[in-house]
Amino acid sequence: MPEKLLYLTELVGLVVYDLKGRRIGRIRDAALVPLIDPARIDRFLIGGGWSWLVFRHDQVRSISLKGIHLKDEKLIPYHADEYMLRLVRDLMDKQIIDAQGRKVVRVTDVTFAIHENGSGSQLRVLEVDVGLRSIVRRIFQGAVPRSGIRKIQNPIPVNSIRWELTNILEPDPQRRLRLNISHALLEKMHPADLADIVEELSPDNREAIFEAIDEEVAADTLSEVEPDIQASILESLETDRAADILEEMAPDEAADALGELEEDTSAGILAEMESEPKTEVRELLEFKEDTAGGLMNTEYVALHSKATIADAFEALRGNEELHDSLNSLFLVDEDGKLTAAVPLARLFSGTVQTPLAELAVELLIQVDVTAKQDKVTELFDKYNLLSLPVVDEEGVMEGVITADDVITVLREK
Repeated sequence: MPEKLLYLTELVGLVVYDLKGRRIGRIRDAALVPLIDPARIDRFLIGGGWSWLVFRHDQVRSISLKGIHLKDEKLIPYHADEYMLRLVRDLMDKQIIDAQGRKVVRVTDVTFAIHENGSGSQLRVLEVDVGLRSIVRRIFQGAVPRSGIRKIQNPIPVNSIRWELTNILEPDPQRRLRLNISHALLEKMHPADLADIVEELSPDNREAIFEAIDEEVAADTLSEVEPDIQASILESLETDRAADILEEMAPDEAADALGELEEDTSAGILAEMESEPKTEVRELLEFKEDTAGGLMNTEYVALHSKATIADAFEALRGNEELHDSLNSLFLVDEDGKLTAAVPLARLFSGTVQTPLAELAVELLIQVDVTAKQDKVTELFDKYNLLSLPVVDEEGVMEGVITADDVITVLREK
């Protein structure tokens, strides 16, 4: 049997009847209590002004386009309840996130499934409507009979999002908790997709997301956000929360983000960071933004110049967090001076006893920390580099610039 559907635009204004079939009032809103059931309509509101009344889902005998008939007509006065999500007040015309489509949408209607059982009828939220169909229902609501509106909408394609694939935006952290709003769906997105979503939101909603999501996800997402929005987000967060997120970022990206802030704000966040990442970020902040030092990352793998392939694999096992960005290993002498670069792919062309020096690139390309951005981009272009080691005036290795860093620079130009 096909599922019986009802839309929120049809529910609003629906007449409610008592046990004897007498009119009690009209529906003005309906509410979920997500902590009890995330999809079942728990309360129905009738009346308005100073005379809001409520009845529960288990008082309903039947629901149809002709009205709602009760099996228990005891109504109680409505009292504001932060555990309730009212669909007309809190959802209609509000922005939500379509987690599957990876975009921000505006709710124009809600679709319910009518569930019949032996004792009565229940409404369960099925989908959030965002397309032309729902706009047609809104336009003709109250002007054309509900059955007539359904005939008008039939030729129009459905454009809706399954309720379980939506993410409601709620800036108030206490209310998020009471409404049992989870950002688990957002945390599964690619950071670049989540960053696109974040950039479309209001400042309050951006803050709400970065307060609630996992710190590592927040760090990856913040790295993808435009610099001015990065600054806005960090300024909106509590200092300790901002510090926790920056600690999860690559030092160069954290330094870039802090560089966009007012000095006092930046200093306050730095003070909350743990010792090791704080030191790395602070050192990077000393370099001018348009130099190799300002572009470089201090996270790389360097081994002594006599290391073997066995040493290389051991070092890689100890730096798993770098695997996604690593493409070369570097060899340094006892003074930390750069002596060679070894592409990772070459590790598979020898035995575990093979010295890494034998696998090094023939021409070692490096750049001084004070070199300008134009010099860096010129080297990447000329030698088709994936990474470029950065050294100080004595040849001591300070960091590495990756192709991703150069692409970011070129994009900003």
